[in-house]
Amino acid sequence: MSAPIPGMSFAAQAGMQVQASANTEPRAFIKGVHGVRYQVKDVARSVGFYTGQLGFHLEHQQPPAFAVVSLGEARILLSGPGASGSRPMPDGRGQEPGGWNRVVLEVADLPALIDTLTKAGLHFRNAMESGPAGRQIQVEDPDGNSIELFEPAGGQS
Repeated sequence: MSAPIPGMSFAAQAGMQVQASANTEPRAFIKGVHGVRYQVKDVARSVGFYTGQLGFHLEHQQPPAFAVVSLGEARILLSGPGASGSRPMPDGRGQEPGGWNRVVLEVADLPALIDTLTKAGLHFRNAMESGPAGRQIQVEDPDGNSIELFEPAGGQS
């Protein structure tokens, strides 16, 4: 602890020390989740996919580098090759679309949605899976990023 403060009790000074350290912990800086960033090759094509096929709303765009689409409180940040969020890492590794991390969208009547998206020509990574919590399937956006479509068991979240 730092030097004693005249006229202040040891307990009060200790409390100040705890408060000061709490204000520098990482959670003191984190405000919330801003969104999920997906690397894409063509921002306009991705905006069309998310708004046209999945019902997202376009919040912001700076073509051809960047766009934000939202569904309720969830936001997906679409970063094209020219976006600052797509630049290579210091070790030279490039950021690429794809992978297994994914956004999970809650849906109603998953079989009907699968039928609709299949007719629209979308690519699924797997067949519909069922488990105790519900059923799900993974569909790919135009750049190979996975989106999980999830219907809770009993049709409720």
